[in-house]
Amino acid sequence: MILKKLSTLSFKVTLPSALLLLAFVILGTSCSRFRRLEKSDDWKLKYQGGLAYYAKKDYYRTAILFEQILPIVRGLPEGEKVEFYLAYCQYYEKTYLLASNQFKTFFENYGRSQLAEEAYFMYAYSLYVASPAENLDQKSSIEAMNAMQTYVNQFPESKFADRANEVIAAAQKKLEKKGFEGAKQYLKLKYYQAAVVSFENFRKSFPDSQYLEELTYLKIQAQYKLAEVSISSKQLERYTATVEYYKELADNYPNSSYLKDAQRYYTGSLDQLNKLKTKKS
Repeated sequence: MILKKLSTLSFKVTLPSALLLLAFVILGTSCSRFRRLEKSDDWKLKYQGGLAYYAKKDYYRTAILFEQILPIVRGLPEGEKVEFYLAYCQYYEKTYLLASNQFKTFFENYGRSQLAEEAYFMYAYSLYVASPAENLDQKSSIEAMNAMQTYVNQFPESKFADRANEVIAAAQKKLEKKGFEGAKQYLKLKYYQAAVVSFENFRKSFPDSQYLEELTYLKIQAQYKLAEVSISSKQLERYTATVEYYKELADNYPNSSYLKDAQRYYTGSLDQLNKLKTKKS
């Protein structure tokens, strides 16, 4: 019985080891095959190998082989496919800015290719995917939005047109969020005049923004607090502006949930204006 148990235990231990050894052998064979391709002077062999690796979704090895032969095949019939697939390799490897540049280069080099339309879309889309969260610099979002708009204008009937418009809308939302949060930051930091100016600039830049109602309320708050800390010669003008901003909120958003809080700034401004006018008289 003890011998049987030991025998069974031995089998359980050695079987995974054998499988692991087999995996290492296969991996070693695969690596040695790739190393031979990588060191080969035959660009056609590398080209065929790259296509085979691409079909297996091994984008890392494909990119290495295609980057080696790119200077050789540029201008040849194979060069078009090499540049196009190389861009996709970079995209799938999540090096989006590199992919964007490669797709752009393809479009510039092969503008008459059947793949040029897709390449231009992917150039803009890669820029969009590379763009960071709303609280960070949105340079790539702006570039992506502009590139996508150019794409839609140039290829209005494209099969990618709907996706392109979705990207434009999504990039616009990111820019809106970034602009709105930036304007609110001035208020949090008690830079009231800068906050009022930023809110107004935001309204001009995004006249259809979903944040306009809240922004109108925050502009009242910022203007009121600005009036409070102003020298007496500026207060009349600034409390009057607060009253006007309140009227703007009440007229444009009569059912706004912000009206109740905004009314405190409105009545406070009226009280201060009465005091200032009494002093003058």
